[in-house]
Amino acid sequence: MKMTKHVASRSQQRNIPKLAITWIKEFGHRVYDHRGGVIRYLDKAARRKLEKAVGNQVVNKLGQYLNCYLVEDCESGMVITVGHHYERFHIA
Repeated sequence: MKMTKHVASRSQQRNIPKLAITWIKEFGHRVYDHRGGVIRYLDKAARRKLEKAVGNQVVNKLGQYLNCYLVEDCESGMVITVGHHYERFHIA
């Protein structure tokens, strides 16, 4: 997975493990932000897919890290930034 230096610093500052970033990239729901990026986060359907893949107990134990999002470049797929998801995304 390609990531910028910004992602490495933000994930460390925000206490988001690389495993959570990998899961969000693999299973996350995609929303285009109309600025050349894609926002990925785990909605209800994505969490169900993740539970089927890794197991319910693992998802429950690491649930605090799954309320995160990442932004990736539309063309290259490089992860640009990560953060905690506190409220609904409003994409026009």
